[in-house]
Amino acid sequence: MSNTIGVGLVGYKFMGKAHSNGYRQVAAFFPDVALRPVMKAICGRDETAVRAAAAQFGWEEYETDWKKLVARDDIGLIDVSTPGDTHAAISIAAAENGKHVFCEKPLANTLAEARQMLDAVQRNKVVGMVNFNYRRVPAVQLAKSLIDSGRLGTIYHWRAVYLQDWIMDPNFPLVWRLQKDAAGSGTLGDLGAHIIDLARMLVGEITEVTGLTETFIKRRPTLAATTGGLGAAAGAEMGEVTVDDAALFLARFANGAVGTFEVTRFAKGRANCNSFEINGSKGSVRFNLERMNELEVLLDDEMPDVAGFRTVLVTNGNAHKYLSAWWPAGHIIGWEHTFTHGIYDLLNGIAAGVSPAPTFEDGLRCQAILDAVERSAGSKQWVEPEY
Repeated sequence: MSNTIGVGLVGYKFMGKAHSNGYRQVAAFFPDVALRPVMKAICGRDETAVRAAAAQFGWEEYETDWKKLVARDDIGLIDVSTPGDTHAAISIAAAENGKHVFCEKPLANTLAEARQMLDAVQRNKVVGMVNFNYRRVPAVQLAKSLIDSGRLGTIYHWRAVYLQDWIMDPNFPLVWRLQKDAAGSGTLGDLGAHIIDLARMLVGEITEVTGLTETFIKRRPTLAATTGGLGAAAGAEMGEVTVDDAALFLARFANGAVGTFEVTRFAKGRANCNSFEINGSKGSVRFNLERMNELEVLLDDEMPDVAGFRTVLVTNGNAHKYLSAWWPAGHIIGWEHTFTHGIYDLLNGIAAGVSPAPTFEDGLRCQAILDAVERSAGSKQWVEPEY
């Protein structure tokens, strides 16, 4: 039996670059990985651009039609790193062709699509995993360990923000993330999905939400060209922004905890501030992605004269998850490593025939909360997610 699996990646820009790096690095740094990825083909509609991406990122070949990619006999895993409007079609077709599926977040643009995607992977008995990569920050894993072991006691509060500022310029163009037909929603789906997933992982299921959304700049120049990452050049025409610029909501958890969530792309000076604080009866933790190798920890068992938050540098391979693969203690890792960690767990899951968390079921539950927040913002009432 072969210990390799052919990979086909749909999407070659921001996320395609990050995923490609993960496939290149995983076996080199995690030699115990159960399956080694073979980077068979990357797919995109622009032949010139995808050909260049294949050469740059280390793919053997390229395709310009994802339908051909998912039908290839030499590929066993399809990676969906495209805008949300194509997640369902590609993932369902991949599953129907017997391929395992690794899909970018949020799982879909609608709750109905998410249900169809979950059904497809379950019916075809393939692995389905969603790339909520912040689960695999070692500091977040430490927070989970402290909660699961009971060291924080009963959890009372979750408060989280995900703050960016990259579209504050009213002349920034109408990229796909600002169009509902492509993105599904704005900051709510793009950023809110991340902190919802972290809340579910760390605190538990959400039973009820009430929220609001706001669009500050309602018309923008149309898109002339993308310029890499989140950059873009504006055209001469104007178009309508059809998603939210900011969203805020309150939540109740099944275990009795309460939570606050805030996401925006209009927080001046915040490039990528994904931050949460959890308060329990015996302690608290606080995390900020912009200092991703650190976790602030407060525990009840400290002597009174030195009690308070301590900053833990989460880089010790003997104590912290994933770190034994990388560098000596104190040598920090970066954002890109979370993708390698996710791909490591994915490949091990495929070998074992088990979908690693976050599964498509997790993706659907996140989608149900996003849907509930949107319904609440429209009705101005508390709403229950439709799991």
